[in-house]
Amino acid sequence: VLVHAATHPLAPADELTEREREVLALMVDGLSNQEIADRLFLSLGTVKFHAGNIYSKLGVESRVAAVTLAIQRRLV
Repeated sequence: VLVHAATHPLAPADELTEREREVLALMVDGLSNQEIADRLFLSLGTVKFHAGNIYSKLGVESRVAAVTLAIQRRLV
């Protein structure tokens, strides 16, 4: 874990696009990908694409980790 943290530093929230922040906020609210797609008038594939970008930019590998980090660091 320490090696991963040292080689994959966390990106600041300002590296997330506005749309990625919207998607992340809805993830924090507990919405599913389909519910996020419906709420933002996006395709399911687009939501999954944004989610992948969020995970990459935050240096996490799962939705739970992204949501946890967002809450801990008050990213949304």
